[in-house]
Amino acid sequence: MRVNRLTGVCVIIILLGAGCKEKPEAVTVEEPKKTPTSETEYFAVFMEGKKVGYAIQSRRQSDGKVTTTEEVSITMNRAGVPITINTAETSIETAEGKPLGFEATQKLGAMEMKVVGTVDEDGMVKITTSSMGGEASDALVWPQGAMMAEGLRLLAEEKGLKAGVEYDAKIFSAAMMQAVDAHIRVGGKEEVDLLGRVVPLTEVVTTMNMPGAGEITSTSYVDDQLRVQKNLVPIAGMQIEMVACAKEFALGKNDVFEVINKLFLASPVPLDNPDGAAAITYTLSPLEGAELNIPSTDNQQVHTGPDGKVTVTVRPVAASSGQQFPYAGNDEAVAAATKPNRFLQSEDEQIVRLARKAIGGTKDAAEAVKRIEQFVAEYIDNKDLSIGYASAAEVAASRQGDCSEHAVLTAAMCRAVGIPARVVTGVAYVDDWSGLQGFGGHAWVEAYVGRRTGRWVGLDATFKGTGRGGYGPGHIALAIGDGEPADFFNLAATLGKFKIDKVEVDRR
Repeated sequence: MRVNRLTGVCVIIILLGAGCKEKPEAVTVEEPKKTPTSETEYFAVFMEGKKVGYAIQSRRQSDGKVTTTEEVSITMNRAGVPITINTAETSIETAEGKPLGFEATQKLGAMEMKVVGTVDEDGMVKITTSSMGGEASDALVWPQGAMMAEGLRLLAEEKGLKAGVEYDAKIFSAAMMQAVDAHIRVGGKEEVDLLGRVVPLTEVVTTMNMPGAGEITSTSYVDDQLRVQKNLVPIAGMQIEMVACAKEFALGKNDVFEVINKLFLASPVPLDNPDGAAAITYTLSPLEGAELNIPSTDNQQVHTGPDGKVTVTVRPVAASSGQQFPYAGNDEAVAAATKPNRFLQSEDEQIVRLARKAIGGTKDAAEAVKRIEQFVAEYIDNKDLSIGYASAAEVAASRQGDCSEHAVLTAAMCRAVGIPARVVTGVAYVDDWSGLQGFGGHAWVEAYVGRRTGRWVGLDATFKGTGRGGYGPGHIALAIGDGEPADFFNLAATLGKFKIDKVEVDRR
């Protein structure tokens, strides 16, 4: 059985995993003595019934090692601007499924990032990340019990396809750089349509517990050899479908699919200058029994009623003047938000230089974050939708991008001068964006203002750059993170779970 992996990039959804199997090809070489074997699988990717791309999965076994590679290419339109996402993820394991290493390459529009990891005998992982912003090294401890492709394939073989079988697994994704807890349940056999070919397949339901997004459930249909032939994943109110197919069809022409309007939420009433209000209270209704995991922050308070409805009151806090930086407190979570990572390269020379230029000679943290917000709003002079997702260093070099690029650069510049910052993903109200009105997927920043104790203050360089004023009550935070693409998956996963029933505006 092939593994399904998910990740997301702002309003772009990338689905990694599962596929159809072609006839295995035997590869003959003189060395090693045991002949290596390889096999390749192809499948087409559909969103809302339109073909948007393809995926290729290959598996090669040689010298006691198994190398599995999953490649995905998806093309979509964002407000009429076409963007192609190319990803590849490789896992290297022993024949018994023990992890040895991995690679992940993400080309999200014009930007490309590659991550290479090796796992030693003690379970330490050495990681090298390379991108337009340069190369960086890091390390982490391998998550206990986490598996990659071959380990999961062996576990599926062990458990079999008897109806009613259930088991748990911890899935490591190199693209997301984290392990995800999953529960697998085997159902009965069904007649399944594979692009006009109807075959009996066994249903397998996988429920993944995504940090920050709650549960995501995918349904696969597999043959008796545990090969996935069809996979369905509901996300952001859409249906993503992977279907077994011939190579020629998988790599063939795609349909035109506009994704922006799929990621907008309707507002029950038009809002006039929402960010000029003192506060706005939103009533959210879960769809089809979904459970909402909306974060409470210094800027929004969340309450879940006995009927399952969630009220979110967004009341932005003001940054108190007189607060110094860098942060000198002992709150571990706040201190962690000052550190660099592979998307917020706050130690990058250009980012440090830009941050110092932005803040000038101020010693006041509230004034510093305002200056950084305004600087980023002006510095990114090409508001380009062709970028899928770029790191802060890439944005500093290219000076282009949309909300996610504004957010990562803002957060990295704050961190570069010792001000804790985190990237927030959610929705924000717009009156008219490419003909759409309502709440669209968005990204902004919260910066912690206070040297020892303080509060998280909202910053929105994207809106600041449009003259709207920045962060305000027209924003609803759905996930908070460190700028990793997984944060945007959490946004996409939550979007399809609720509607906005009521909006109450407080203009006092």
